[in-house]
Amino acid sequence: MPNRHARGRRLPAYAAAAALALAAAGCAVGPNFRVPAPPPATGYLRKPLPARTVAAPVAGGAAQRFVIARDIPGDWWTVFHSPQIDQLVTEALRDSPTLDAAQAALRQADEQLAAGRGAFAPAITGSMGATRARSSGAAFGSSRALLYTLNSASVNVSYTLDAFGGVRRQVEALRAQAEYQRFSMEGAYLALTANIVTAAIDEASLGAQIDATQRIAAAQRAALAIVRKRLALGGASRADVLQQQSLLATTLAALPGLEAARSQDRNLLAAYTGAPPAQFTSAPIDLESLQLPRNLPVTLPSRLVEQRPDVRAYAALLHAATAEVGVATANLLPHVTLSGAYGGEGVHFSDIFSPASAIWSAAATIGQPIFEGGTLWHTRQAAVAAAQEAAANYKATVLTAFRNVADVLVALEADARSVAAEAVAARSASQSLRLVRLQYSTGAASLPQVLLAEQADQTARIALVKARAQRFADTAALYQALGGGWWHREDAKAGQNDCCKGSL
Repeated sequence: MPNRHARGRRLPAYAAAAALALAAAGCAVGPNFRVPAPPPATGYLRKPLPARTVAAPVAGGAAQRFVIARDIPGDWWTVFHSPQIDQLVTEALRDSPTLDAAQAALRQADEQLAAGRGAFAPAITGSMGATRARSSGAAFGSSRALLYTLNSASVNVSYTLDAFGGVRRQVEALRAQAEYQRFSMEGAYLALTANIVTAAIDEASLGAQIDATQRIAAAQRAALAIVRKRLALGGASRADVLQQQSLLATTLAALPGLEAARSQDRNLLAAYTGAPPAQFTSAPIDLESLQLPRNLPVTLPSRLVEQRPDVRAYAALLHAATAEVGVATANLLPHVTLSGAYGGEGVHFSDIFSPASAIWSAAATIGQPIFEGGTLWHTRQAAVAAAQEAAANYKATVLTAFRNVADVLVALEADARSVAAEAVAARSASQSLRLVRLQYSTGAASLPQVLLAEQADQTARIALVKARAQRFADTAALYQALGGGWWHREDAKAGQNDCCKGSL
């Protein structure tokens, strides 16, 4: 195998041969980008999805049907039919600093692309100057010095031929970077809307838990009043009263934490909508007002890579890295620069525009790197490694996307079963509590039995609220995992046509 020094000595010869071949072909050096094929999967899970989830006879307990290849609306959050969520999203899309930053990054990338395209055109500069000079007259047989002013004006033109496509590859990389910023913005858009929906559902869940806890506390106060009456009549002991008081105190102790968590959710919503917490005036969302969508979209795996903004963003990074390999390759090859200048010189300013004062020049330069201490070669090797890294990151992103969808589908099916089970548990606990209280009033049950029934009822009620809220949250997570329907928004269509044609 030849050593590196021998390879370096033969590099100019290889470059010259490549120069002749590529100049004739007019192609760009380096690999041409191709979007990697999606994983050969027909589904997201090992076992087929059920046609629909189980149902439960409670609010938010309806069966949901999985619809294969169903499309996603651009305003997907409206499937919950919550005017408050719709308003929060509208305010966030208008005022969120996170989205403003993503839009500014996209504008920056677009301007850098426009600046890069300027390399296709010749560079033209104009110059004008005046020089005051004193020369000895000895050269002209005179003892008197010559004092004069020389005026000049010229236009200079230079152009580097893109014989090997280095400029084209650089513009291609800039276009891919603009596409990356565009899909980063779409990712920020999707994350913002999904975070708002999730935070709103969590706020509604905490509100429902607070309401349930307050109702439980009210029932426990009524039970405490009964125990105190029984104590006065000799039918209960002081220990019975203390036990009922302890249970009431435990229930009330849960309220501050729930209220603090709900306030923190509201502060989070304020930040998402671009408002300080003190100025956030949106009314709390009632969990009962949310509607669960009956039909859930399940995108085909072959389409998922086209819909997920993060996958498209990493595909753009891979595209940019591939183009940079071409740039680094072109830097190893000869470059041809054409330059010319035209102008005039004269002692008087008006003379520079006369034909007799015209000056011009034309030149062509061919440059070939011969020895750069290995810089150009290793720069290309680094570009190849960067492209390999980008390919690995793209594959990891695709796998993460498939895992996200699979996780949510599993969660949704489990959520439905959980709501059904918690509904049965809550109904049984409520009926048991009513029966035990009735028995206690007639002396057929002891107070410890009542306390146990109250604790079971409290636990079941809160668990049912959490299960219902989790089902709403996972439904939102499915829309997020599938890409959020950005391709149906008019502004997204315009952005795709303007900055990223032909990238995928």
